[in-house]
Amino acid sequence: MLPMKGEDRMERFFRDLKTVERIQRGPWGSHIVSYATQLHVEGYTRQYGQLQLRLIAGFSRWVNQKAIAAENVTAQHTGDYLGYRKRRGYRLRRGDAATLTRFLELLRNGDAIVQHRTPAVTTPVECLLEKFDVYLQSERALAPTTRLYYGLFARQFLNARFGSGPVELGSVCAADITRFVQRQAAKLGSKRSQMMTTALRSFLRFARYRGDITLDLAACVPTVASWSFSTLPKSLPAVHVEQVLASCNRQTAVGQRDYAILMLLARLGLRAGEIVRLSLEDIDWENGYITVQGKTGRSSQLPLPADVGQAIADYLKDARPRVSSNRSVFLRSQAPIRSLTNLSTVSTVVRRALARAGIDSPRKGAHQFRHTLATEMLKQGASLREIGDLLRHQNPNTTTIYAKVDLVALRTLALPWPGGVR
Repeated sequence: MLPMKGEDRMERFFRDLKTVERIQRGPWGSHIVSYATQLHVEGYTRQYGQLQLRLIAGFSRWVNQKAIAAENVTAQHTGDYLGYRKRRGYRLRRGDAATLTRFLELLRNGDAIVQHRTPAVTTPVECLLEKFDVYLQSERALAPTTRLYYGLFARQFLNARFGSGPVELGSVCAADITRFVQRQAAKLGSKRSQMMTTALRSFLRFARYRGDITLDLAACVPTVASWSFSTLPKSLPAVHVEQVLASCNRQTAVGQRDYAILMLLARLGLRAGEIVRLSLEDIDWENGYITVQGKTGRSSQLPLPADVGQAIADYLKDARPRVSSNRSVFLRSQAPIRSLTNLSTVSTVVRRALARAGIDSPRKGAHQFRHTLATEMLKQGASLREIGDLLRHQNPNTTTIYAKVDLVALRTLALPWPGGVR
């Protein structure tokens, strides 16, 4: 007799059919099968999958023995069950509570238990910030990260001015804004202060757009002193970039993934977010180009250098987890197998690679590779326009900062110091 489909899924973790049958006893047998499928898709090992499935099977039987209506089970019951297991002498593992929480979520999504929703306590500030975020997304088309920072600074301003009380924006005056900016700027660096004032202006324009204020208070936001192009781009020496690439152990799955990520940073100057958003469909192997999804949703096509393409191909062929149907190019190397969820993951890859290579760089993030690429292109004779095209700068002025790194050319333009020797 051929095994049933559900049994086939369970047999990924249990070879004995009697064990499979016992695991499925209780009110949620079919949902345990679904959970087993989820574990397999996310790349969990047989041993760890067995631990999770035995735990939720025991929970299912405990609910049945306690005569608890299965549809009324809550998070409180999972805590009671873990306490029961501890009293019975079972060793509780660190992930047991998380396993039961995930299983309850699966049951809720399958309408097997009642959705016990706690009414959210929303303050007037939070209500207004939610609307501000919708405005930034729909009217300004800002990237998620930018919206996050704008919301953060707007929240600080509103909490400082109104606390948990009603938000009466009509009572805000220029002095309130000036005091807030002065107080915050004293604690922030130049770049963060500029972002804070930009966010505050955006929020005040939003408030005027809604009719909450009638005056142009955005014009009252003080300007934080900043001199354009006052510093050099923070880049790595080219030799350090090669040392970082060479530090990857390409005999391991993680090493192959990290090497491909670092190649995209070093050879194409991609941003961390662009790497996180990269999908399998974005790579045209036949025509040799890659489609990059930029910060504001704009897409750009770049030629795919042979060495970068080879690094990605090696990772996809030999190291990328095969059990996942996820279409992101780069995935976590350990269960749960998922996309790289945020920019900090790429920064972590860079930080660890710098440490392996023995490079003590003052900057540890991914963006310095972008600066290094532009600097080296300029040294090789590329024009600022060519650099801007590769880096996908929307404003040509953004690229002009790299003119400062060509010190040899700049010396020919420098005037002699009066009374000095030329």
